Amino acid sequence: APDIPVIDQAYSKLSSSITVEWRAVPGATSYLLTAQEGDSFIETVVTNSPGTVTGLKPATLYRITVRSINSGGRSQPSPFRKAKTVLAAPVLSVSSPSCDSIAVSWKAVYMAAGYSVSLTRSDGLGRMLKENTTNTSLLFTNLDPGALYTIKAYAWNVNDIPGDDFTYNQRTSPSAPAHVQVAFNSGALRAVVSWMPAEGALTYSVTASSALLRLKCNTSSASCVVPSLQCGSEYYVSVTAYNDAGSSKPTEAVSLKTIPCAPVNISIEEDEPGSLLVSWSSVNFGHYYVVFVKSDDGLEVHCNTSHTQCHFQSDCGFTYFISVFAYNKAGQSPLGDVFNYTTAPCCPSNLRAMVVSSDTVQVTWAPVRGAELYETRAAGWSGTVLCNGTATVCTLSALQCNTHYNITVYSFSEARGSNTACAAQDVATAPCSPEIKNISKEALSVINVHWQSKNEEATYIVTARGEAGLWHCTSSGNSCSLMNLPCGSAFSVSAVARSPAGQSLPSYSVPLETAPCCPNDLILTQVTQSVTNISWSVGMGARTYVTTLDSPKGQAKCHTLQNYCLLGCITCGTNYTVSLKAISETGLTSTCTYQGYSSSACCPSGVKLYRLGNNGIRVYWRASDETINYNTNLHGSKGNFTCTPSSGLSHCDITEIPCGDVYTVVVSPVTDKGPKLKFCPKKIYS
Repeated sequence: APDIPVIDQAYSKLSSSITVEWRAVPGATSYLLTAQEGDSFIETVVTNSPGTVTGLKPATLYRITVRSINSGGRSQPSPFRKAKTVLAAPVLSVSSPSCDSIAVSWKAVYMAAGYSVSLTRSDGLGRMLKENTTNTSLLFTNLDPGALYTIKAYAWNVNDIPGDDFTYNQRTSPSAPAHVQVAFNSGALRAVVSWMPAEGALTYSVTASSALLRLKCNTSSASCVVPSLQCGSEYYVSVTAYNDAGSSKPTEAVSLKTIPCAPVNISIEEDEPGSLLVSWSSVNFGHYYVVFVKSDDGLEVHCNTSHTQCHFQSDCGFTYFISVFAYNKAGQSPLGDVFNYTTAPCCPSNLRAMVVSSDTVQVTWAPVRGAELYETRAAGWSGTVLCNGTATVCTLSALQCNTHYNITVYSFSEARGSNTACAAQDVATAPCSPEIKNISKEALSVINVHWQSKNEEATYIVTARGEAGLWHCTSSGNSCSLMNLPCGSAFSVSAVARSPAGQSLPSYSVPLETAPCCPNDLILTQVTQSVTNISWSVGMGARTYVTTLDSPKGQAKCHTLQNYCLLGCITCGTNYTVSLKAISETGLTSTCTYQGYSSSACCPSGVKLYRLGNNGIRVYWRASDETINYNTNLHGSKGNFTCTPSSGLSHCDITEIPCGDVYTVVVSPVTDKGPKLKFCPKKIYS
C-alpha cells in the first residue's frame, strides 16, 4: 500500500464542502477523503490534491483525514485536521412593493452573526447599494422603476468569516403608463386605449369601469381594445402595468362616455289628419335626436330635435318606416327597432252614384292608395244598406224608392282599418211606381186614368200601348186624360213616375179597350114593301151589331154577327131614324146614328086591266095617297112600254102595243131617288 499522506490544510469555502490540500504520495493512484462529524462519515475518492468533500452540513466542525490508494491497497488515514464549514447562504425572499423599491427578507442563518446584502442594476448602470445588518430584512428605495436588479447576500459568523452567498435577480415593478389616450369606436361599441410604454413592464391591463359593469383588457403592447361596451354608459378607463415584480399603480382614470342607446318607448300616432307625431323616451347621454321617416315610395325626410317628439306631414294610404337615433359627442346610437306605420287609406275620389232603378243605385269611384277593401254605406230613414268588396264599383239594391240616402264609400286596409273621414254624398232614389186605381171614360175617345202614389215632386207619364200605337198623357197630380184614342182598339195602360233622381219602374199594367168603331158606310135597300136590307162596313173592334129603324108607326130591329141585316115589318112611305150599335166581345157598345131613312111609297092596290082595242090597254089602280104619282110599266117580248098619268089620276092608257104578246104590267110609285120599284105586284096581260 502507498504511504500515508500528510494534510497541508483543510478549509471551507462553501457551506456544504471542505477542500483538503496534501502532498502527493508516490505510487498512489487515488485518495480517499473522509469527513467525520460524530459517528457520521462522508467519504470522497479523488485522484489528486486538492480534493473536496461535499454533502456536508453548514457551520459544522469536521475531522478530515486522507488515505492514499493504489492497486496494493490503501494507506492508513493521515493525521486528521479539523475544519469547519462556512455558514449557509441566507435564502432571500425578494419583492418590489413599489416601482422604486425592493424589499429583501430571509430566515435567520444558523451561527450567523450578521448579514451583508448588496444590490446593483443587472445591466451595470448606476451604483451598487450594500447594506450590513443583523436583521433579517432590508428595504432598498429610490430605485429605478421596472429595472432588473441583482441582489447578493451572505452571512458571517463571529469570526467575520463569510458564508455562502445567495444571488437573486429582482425587477422593480413598473411605473404607471403615461399619456393614456382613449379612442371610441361608436360603430363597434369598443374603445382603443393607448399609452406610452412603461420601463420594465411586461404586460398591461386596461380596466373600464361603469356603475354596472367592469371590463378588462390585457396586452403586452402599448394599446388595447376594450370590446363590448354598453351604450349610454360612462366608463372610467385606467391602465396598470405589470411585470414579474408586480403591478404599477393604476393610471388616473380617463372618463369615456359611450354613444347613447337607441331610444325606446317609441310611439307613433296621427294626432290630426295629415300629421304624424313620433315620440320616445329620453336616453342617457343623448344630446339630441334625429328621426328618419321614409315612405314606401322612397321619399325620406328627417327631423333634428333636442326634445323627445317630432311632427311629420303624412299622406293617406302610405306606409312609413320610422327610426329614431340619439346623438352625442361620441357618435350615433345603434339602430333600434324600425317601426312601420301605415296611414289610413285615402277616401275614394270621383264618387259617382247612378240610379239604376227605384230601388237600386250603382256607385263607382276611382281606386285610391292604400285601400284593400271598400265599404259602401247608404244611410236613409229606413235603415242602412252596406256593400263590401275589393272592386271600385258597388250596386246598392233593396233601397227604398223616393228616399234620400247619404252614400259614403269607406276605404279599408288591414294595417290601419277604415278611413272614417270620407265625405257622404246625398243621393235620391227614383220615385216609387204609381198604382193605377181606376180608368174611366170621360167622353168620346177621352180616357181618364187615376193612380195612387206617395212620391214627392214627381211627374207621371201614363202610356197606353197597343197595336194601334202609343198614346201618352202627363201630370204632376194623380190623374190625367188620354186623348184621341182610336176606337175598337185594345191597350195596356201603365204609369211611371219621373223626377230629377230618375224614373220609377212602370206600374202594373191595366187593360183598356175602347168602344168599337161605328161603320163608316151604311146602305139601306128596300127589298119588298115591308122588308128592307141594311148593310154596313165592318166596324173596328165590333163583334156583333144591332140595327134599329124607328118611326112613330113602329120599330124594326135586328141583332147580327154579320155586316148586314134584313128588317121586316117596314111600313111603306114612312120616315125612319136609323141607328146601329157596334158591340165588342166584352160588351162595349158604340151607338152610331146615321141619316134618316124613308121607306118607299106604298104600291097601289086594286090594279085592274082593260083592253082598248087590239093594240091598247087601260090600267086602273087605287092610290094609297092622293099626292103620290104612279108609273105604269109594261114589259113584253116585243117591247117595253111606260105610262105616267097626270098628278091625281089613278089610271093610265097605253096604246100602240103589239098584239099577240104576253105582257107583265107593274104599277109603282114614282120616286126621285133612284130606279123604279120592282117589288110592286105584277099583272099578266095577253
